[in-house]
Amino acid sequence: MAVDLHPNLWPPFTQMASAAPPQRVTAGEGALLIRESGEPLIDAISSWWVTLHGHGHPQLAAAIADQAAQLEQVIFADFTHAPAEQLAVRLSELTGLQRLFFSDNGSTAVEVALKIACQWWVNQGQPRQQIVAFEGAYHGDTFGAMAVGERNLFSAPFEDKLFPVARVPWPATWWDDPHIAKKEETALQSLDSSLETPTAAVILEPLLQGAGGMAMVRPRFLQQVEERVRASGALLIADEVLTGFGRCGDWFASRRAGIRPDLMALSKGLTGGCLPMGVTMASEAVFNAFVGDDPALTLWHGHSFTANPLGCAAANASLNLLEENPAAFQSFEQRHRPHLEALAGHRRVEHPRLTGTVAAFDLVVEGTSGYLNPAGPTVKRIAMEHGVFLRPLGQVVYLLPPLCITDTQLEHCYRALRTALDQL
Repeated sequence: MAVDLHPNLWPPFTQMASAAPPQRVTAGEGALLIRESGEPLIDAISSWWVTLHGHGHPQLAAAIADQAAQLEQVIFADFTHAPAEQLAVRLSELTGLQRLFFSDNGSTAVEVALKIACQWWVNQGQPRQQIVAFEGAYHGDTFGAMAVGERNLFSAPFEDKLFPVARVPWPATWWDDPHIAKKEETALQSLDSSLETPTAAVILEPLLQGAGGMAMVRPRFLQQVEERVRASGALLIADEVLTGFGRCGDWFASRRAGIRPDLMALSKGLTGGCLPMGVTMASEAVFNAFVGDDPALTLWHGHSFTANPLGCAAANASLNLLEENPAAFQSFEQRHRPHLEALAGHRRVEHPRLTGTVAAFDLVVEGTSGYLNPAGPTVKRIAMEHGVFLRPLGQVVYLLPPLCITDTQLEHCYRALRTALDQL
């Protein structure tokens, strides 16, 4: 039985007048959430896409404990430390971007990338005002991140405070999509038109938009976007907060897509989901524009917990696990595929799609489609009754489990999903 809401808590993305009481979790073990009441739940969305290796991983816990006994925190403006330096070297090698700026979550990693991109032009004496983003995007909930994200009911109260952004269609696709070539052509024509205006940066989520509905695009489209961005002189920002660290079947979605961004925002799986941390990677060419005798060239930005040693230790331990077993993320798409193919013929399923560890489809629903359609919450409730925790994005249902999930647990997730679809 669910516990009553604590009188002092205010949960995220929750309407308290209608939400079910939250359930108290007492522990996590691998892909499982252990509840105070009821059977364990399979965490089929990696606790909002962060728990990369599963809950309670002993190597991650040990790395954090060892670091806590040595150095838990130090100001990073005057000092440095070995865990941060080690992480910077490793991420530079993996991303091909030479400079690392620490922050504390995905939204701030995006904010830093936007500020760097805009100031890069100012520092060169040729400021550019326009930012280009894609329709349906989600980049976070701070003001700059909201501005480049899709304008919707989440950002509506703040519309007058968000800077203008040029919007380009996102040619989302799925299995057996007969219209994808035309959608991509339309999007690229729109991008060409937008880039006629001098542009500071183009920001995108490579291969898939996460909160925008697990909306997936083809690598070739992203390559064509990059070609146009390069020709315009603008900077390319890859928001890999969700897509990084193996989630799309390669170390980073940019690598799988064959593109090379100038700036990259990272968070979520960065620390294996153990601790909050954000990183913005930048090329050496971008970094060099901030170096000089004039104090105005400085990137005047920082966070209290910049390069927190505990987060760095967790991130290094997470990279160790990925390096020891890259097949865990490289082969995950093949684990999903037969289950999603079997589900694709269900009368309630349309637009099945798959990239790396992310499998998704749209619900065929009655009434108005979109985020507030009741079908998603109904699927969530039924799946939970059958031992699986899901959190659909409106009528978009997806599985994004931790890499440690067993074949039996993954099969259980799809079985619970079918049961929910049958009962809609």
